Amino acid sequence: MLSSSTVVGVVGAGAMGRGIAQVAAAAGHQVILADAMPGAAADAFSAIAGTLGDRVTNGKLEAAARDALLGRIVAVESPRSGTIEPRTSFIDVGPFAPCGLVIEAIVEDLQAKRDLFARLAHTVAEDAVLATNTSSLSVAGIAAACEDPRRVIGLHFFNPPPVMPLVEVVPWAGTHADLPMQCVALMAAWQKKPVTCTDTPGFIVNRVARPYYGEALRIVEEGLADYATVDWAMRELGGFKMGPFELMDFIGNDVNFAVTQAVYEGFFFEPRYRPSLTQQRLVAAGHLGRKTKRGYYDYADGATAPEPTRDPALGAAILDRIRAMLINEAVDALRLGVASAADLDTAMVAGVNYPKGLLAWCDELGADAVLATLEWLYDEYREDRYRPSPRLRRAARDGVKFRT
Repeated sequence: MLSSSTVVGVVGAGAMGRGIAQVAAAAGHQVILADAMPGAAADAFSAIAGTLGDRVTNGKLEAAARDALLGRIVAVESPRSGTIEPRTSFIDVGPFAPCGLVIEAIVEDLQAKRDLFARLAHTVAEDAVLATNTSSLSVAGIAAACEDPRRVIGLHFFNPPPVMPLVEVVPWAGTHADLPMQCVALMAAWQKKPVTCTDTPGFIVNRVARPYYGEALRIVEEGLADYATVDWAMRELGGFKMGPFELMDFIGNDVNFAVTQAVYEGFFFEPRYRPSLTQQRLVAAGHLGRKTKRGYYDYADGATAPEPTRDPALGAAILDRIRAMLINEAVDALRLGVASAADLDTAMVAGVNYPKGLLAWCDELGADAVLATLEWLYDEYREDRYRPSPRLRRAARDGVKFRT
């Protein structure tokens, strides 16, 4: 049984791993943190100390609380030195023996994760829980590497874990029946907002959010509006924190494209998730966004931001189109049992800061109005990407509300 006294192991000391370690330690757990790269765990510990030190300086944390939190983290160094490529086989899993929960946050490579889980399964106690922080890989595929795959579950945190409230709790078909609720309770104790979803590509957020990027790209590719105008419409008229193009530049075009490609392939090339050639070309050119100072926008020193076309009618058309696609994706996820209506809406608000839950938004607009937008798009393009969900059709026909 997971509890506040559970020793937590975190494998992988990158941004996600060290963030998860900080969250667990802040909740009062003893934490063991390790990485395959020499010095990475020590560097992660220093980074956590620096972040907490800033909070102390700003008066948001007492020095004694910082010291106590850091005292609960043990950074375990790799037994090898001079390695160039990180490999899970270089991680000494022995220190994780006392852990009742181990969370993996290593590279997104299925074989690497399977190798690690197989080794961890022989190290920790038989009732210890093994969790993966994967955002795109099959939890079932990772669990298959363990002699007892029933104790494997997904715990998908969002970056940065100390700040972002959402955690997707992802059981696979063979996870112990009581484990998802244990994990939900534990994440709530960690001051997170847990949602439960099925082990399908993209889980909730990375699946439902795909049209925010894909449909925005389609609008620009058709010459209906430029990047700045689409961003203006979604931000100023739609209430989103960031427009799709500034958000892709913030995330990194390489990361965003990889997630889209993984979801597309994971759903056997479902047209709704088809990647964009425009984004593929930007990635190929190395225009990854803010981190390379060039993406959809130019971030070089002295560069002038383009002005949007502030046409209310055009902006409303852009918002209606992208919003309808997002709502349709959420409704279809509900139809297929990916998550409950409440968890679907919580995930999109807490995970990607949407102005409101998509199902609640559908209730507000009316399912018939959303359906009309999608039917217009389908009639115009005759592409499967615009086909309305049967659940949306039924809601429009019967006057059904999803949340209210």
